[in-house]
Amino acid sequence: MNAERTSYIDTPARYGRITRFLHWSMAVLFAWQFTSALLRVFAEDSAIEQFFWGTHASTGTLLMALAVARGAWGLINFSRRPAAGKGMLGLLAAGGHLALYLLMMAVPALALLRSYGRGRGLSVFGVQLFEARGTEISTLMTPGNALHGVLGWTLMALACAHIFMALVHRYVWKDQVLARMAGRPSLS
Repeated sequence: MNAERTSYIDTPARYGRITRFLHWSMAVLFAWQFTSALLRVFAEDSAIEQFFWGTHASTGTLLMALAVARGAWGLINFSRRPAAGKGMLGLLAAGGHLALYLLMMAVPALALLRSYGRGRGLSVFGVQLFEARGTEISTLMTPGNALHGVLGWTLMALACAHIFMALVHRYVWKDQVLARMAGRPSLS
């Protein structure tokens, strides 16, 4: 396999370009999304909140699509990826990543289900996903009403824990975990 092609796929020493692109682009979009949610709570009806909140549904839908793509790409590369680690820490890392993936798909899926149930229609980045029907379907709205917010805050907390642990790996344990996601091969 030539070096150019292998730079796109994951290897045991580092994550490939596609994995890194998905990871870092989603990190930026999640920062935007979490900012919109925090502004909704702490600065509701302000100009900045309205600006960010106006993008919340579109950004969430894009994040769900990227999460599905990232999950599929991760499965394709599963046998080639860097190891999660050994022992209890490795199990915790694997469990944390699985929880992140599940929440990255469930949170926006619940919002889309709720949106469809409202019957108002939904346009994402100017593309109509579904037309307004004018009638509500409460059984579709109920799961989103009950879980979208609490799971969204849980996702934010887990993402913060993920960032914290990446910093612990880099500055406390001084290992190569963060370097592998930055595209530099690990030395181990």
